[in-house]
Amino acid sequence: MDDIRRKRLAQARLYLCTDGRRDRGDLEKFLDAVLSGGVDIVQLREKGLEAREELDLLEVFRAACDRHGALLAVNDRADVAYAARPDILHLGQDDLPVPVAREILGPDVLVGRSTHSAAEASAAAVEPGVDYFCCGPIWPTPTKPGRPAPGPALLEHAAGLGADRPWFGIGGIDLGNLDEVMAHGVRRAVVVRAITEADDPGAAAAALKARLSAVPL
Repeated sequence: MDDIRRKRLAQARLYLCTDGRRDRGDLEKFLDAVLSGGVDIVQLREKGLEAREELDLLEVFRAACDRHGALLAVNDRADVAYAARPDILHLGQDDLPVPVAREILGPDVLVGRSTHSAAEASAAAVEPGVDYFCCGPIWPTPTKPGRPAPGPALLEHAAGLGADRPWFGIGGIDLGNLDEVMAHGVRRAVVVRAITEADDPGAAAAALKARLSAVPL
């Protein structure tokens, strides 16, 4: 399973973070649409959930990812990841240290890291136990209120690292600015509102995936 996950990660282009869409009541339909459209990794990111609530939602995410051959990511919480057994645990800079998460989860669950500066990106590119990292936010985004946006310079720094692990640009990316983002070296992108707020989420995912896939990794 670990080899399959790593192969899927290496080929991944489009990473979606979404809440459980409980206000809309269309989670299963939404996930099928966006995963059919080309989302490679999907992460449940909804603050304030109790563990049981998160696990219940993750069951729906897991089933959808299995139907479409996509990777499922848990955000921040190693305890929830231990219970849900996703493909990925994504850790921020203030979350559990990677060695502790690895001790809890073992070697098979992939681990990602958020980075917000050149120093953090350089560290994540070589940190033992890390499988990929994200760089951003490129522009200010309401999903991370108050967080400074390091801008395109961070992307250029990451592209110049020559890392042997995948990295993703994140923060305010949509179809309208994706070409600019890619001009700074991004070949993989994390999106939120560009898909979750789209009138046709599946079509939005397909358009983003096609644009990203037009340039070799």
